[in-house]
Amino acid sequence: MDLSALSRFLPSLEKELEASYSRALRTAPAGVRPYLEVNDEFTLRGGKRFRAILLLAGYHIATGRNPRPVLSAAAAMEHFQSWMLIHDDIIDHAEERRGGPTVHREVAQAHRKDRREGSSEDYGVGIGITLGDLEEPFTVEAILSTRTPPSARLAALTEYVRMTRCTAYGQLLDIRSGSLDPASVSEDDVLAVHRFKSAIYTVASPLKIGAILGGSRPSRLQDLERFGTDIGIAFQLRDDVLGAGFDAGATGKSANDLVEGKRTLLVVKAWANGSELDRSRLARVLGNAQATPEDVERARSVIRESGSLDYSEQRIAELTRSALRCVDRSRTIPARAKPLLREVADRLVRRKA
Repeated sequence: MDLSALSRFLPSLEKELEASYSRALRTAPAGVRPYLEVNDEFTLRGGKRFRAILLLAGYHIATGRNPRPVLSAAAAMEHFQSWMLIHDDIIDHAEERRGGPTVHREVAQAHRKDRREGSSEDYGVGIGITLGDLEEPFTVEAILSTRTPPSARLAALTEYVRMTRCTAYGQLLDIRSGSLDPASVSEDDVLAVHRFKSAIYTVASPLKIGAILGGSRPSRLQDLERFGTDIGIAFQLRDDVLGAGFDAGATGKSANDLVEGKRTLLVVKAWANGSELDRSRLARVLGNAQATPEDVERARSVIRESGSLDYSEQRIAELTRSALRCVDRSRTIPARAKPLLREVADRLVRRKA
């Protein structure tokens, strides 16, 4: 089974998500239902659903069977993703997500339109935080309702707890790094954020939860962890390259990460390698939403000419080779499943969007 075959389960996944919100809407207090509908609409706007697909992949790797029995757990990954995105957008003061307004902005707009009391912005943030929190019960419920033995569900929940805790660790470290002078942030700091905030919940844990539900032993889970961590960090480094506007012709992305002030490996290396003039050009853009297109382009030139862009590409390649070497050498991952993991790696690090 390859990624294309796993993607055929996406319509069933959407129905699973729809059903979870429908059940909640039937039993929720009348005053709460409009807010639940905000979460329903936000989650069902779409997205790549890649974490859900990786959970299905983990189950197939473990069993060799059709992953339909764990569709509920795959839906759990999407509820978790909504939770993280809603909160992340508040932290980043983001305006748009998935082709529409972010949840907190949408709620603030409704407050303003209805001429309610108090600050629309404060109301949007408060309701947004709570709606993000509300996605956790959906996540846990979806894992609990998976059609697997109780011991497997309990083990999957244990991994879910670890995933949640690590994601919060990564978010804390990311916010901390953003408060520091770029000279104070090291490559190790950047990679720690990527490991905790991205790699574990984007790749390693979805694969492992699927494999756990399929009855995998600890030795296989360790190999999936190693693969998922390396390829997940590479995935985030690729995202940083795209988010800084490189390959923008193919992606349509702008240099949003620069004006948001993110301490990516691109920025950290360019700051360390650049001249005083280079650093001043970076400083003029970092965290400056009013930066001109000319200033942004100068900052991107610093990243390119300092060798920082090439260095990030080098680290992506090294981490990808490490992940694939783990797959090739593994005695616990079945030979039939290795092409699927190679395809996962290729999809994550060679993407253009």
